[in-house]
Amino acid sequence: MALVIAALLLYVPPVFISGINLFFWSKRRPRGGCGENLVSILIPARDEEHNIERCVAFALDQGSVVAEILVYNDRSTDGTQEAIDRLLLQHGEIVKQVATQELLDGWVGKTNACARLAEKANGEWLLFLDADTILGRDAVESLVIEATNRDATLLSAWPRIEMLSLMEKLFMPLLNFVVFTLFPAPISRFDGRSSLGLAHGACILAYRETYLANGGHRMVKDRLFEDTALARSWRADGQNSQVMDGSNLVSVRMYSSFSGIWNGFSKSYYPAFDSVVSFLLFQSYIALGFIVLPLIICFAVFVGFIENMNLLLAALSLVPRAIVAITFAHSLWSVLLHPVSVMAMLVLGTQSWWRYAYGSGVTWKGRNYSESGIKAKDE
Repeated sequence: MALVIAALLLYVPPVFISGINLFFWSKRRPRGGCGENLVSILIPARDEEHNIERCVAFALDQGSVVAEILVYNDRSTDGTQEAIDRLLLQHGEIVKQVATQELLDGWVGKTNACARLAEKANGEWLLFLDADTILGRDAVESLVIEATNRDATLLSAWPRIEMLSLMEKLFMPLLNFVVFTLFPAPISRFDGRSSLGLAHGACILAYRETYLANGGHRMVKDRLFEDTALARSWRADGQNSQVMDGSNLVSVRMYSSFSGIWNGFSKSYYPAFDSVVSFLLFQSYIALGFIVLPLIICFAVFVGFIENMNLLLAALSLVPRAIVAITFAHSLWSVLLHPVSVMAMLVLGTQSWWRYAYGSGVTWKGRNYSESGIKAKDE
């Protein structure tokens, strides 16, 4: 009975929340015209020579709703500038480069780049894209219509995360698992609490007038986890920020290798939490619910302390992960290997906390970051 109670307490909430997201988070894609020259697409790029041209190519296919495409070379050390030069030569009538400026104290590289882009934008709406983001057909038009329908001045489309390698398919689903077993997306549409703000930095649409009035990325200038922080700051300022299921509109391959996954998640894992207490509570819950309790049950069955049917309680730990897999079309084998992924995630999270709290921070794309933002200026 104690095991049953523990399993219910640990697994019913994530099953309930992931179920809500599966059945009630609409993938609706509105259709119909929304006007011309409404949107400035803004793309910050740091060491993105392999992505920037493809990103811009799909942005160019969005039609007359796009007024301009602005790119910002955030002091890249690879061939990003050469790629931008090719884009300017071929599409100079719509693609423009915003001059690179010195990174100011207290600013994270990406937030600084986004703010510089917004200063030069002329569109009624600002669409911030990561340089590895791919827009689907009529995606920009659909985003504007959806934001209008929701009366939202900030709308993020949660993208389809492309996973090609074995490591990606094993570990990248953890992002959707963590977010959508804790975050009830359909409820957040009607509940304006700032704690229910959520955004994915790959695709954020903001109404320019509101963005400039409330300070935009200046509100989160020192945040590594700037996307969700922006959505929450937006709500705290009395504005309506929303997140939609953008899996049929936007896709992104966030990381292509195990080292990329590890370094990328290390950068944002611990800063995603408001305090060390919330971080430790989360780590404890994940460890207890998805590693410790299933192992205790399996061991007790193995030695004969409890009946074999109690293995169903251990299997219940995979149900939230399975629901998320159905929602986002993850592979079945990644569900079965979920405990392995979770163990790696716990190690990664602990390392992220240690490096921020007691180490020298983390290095990402040549910059050294502390928990609260940029730690060392560019050379």
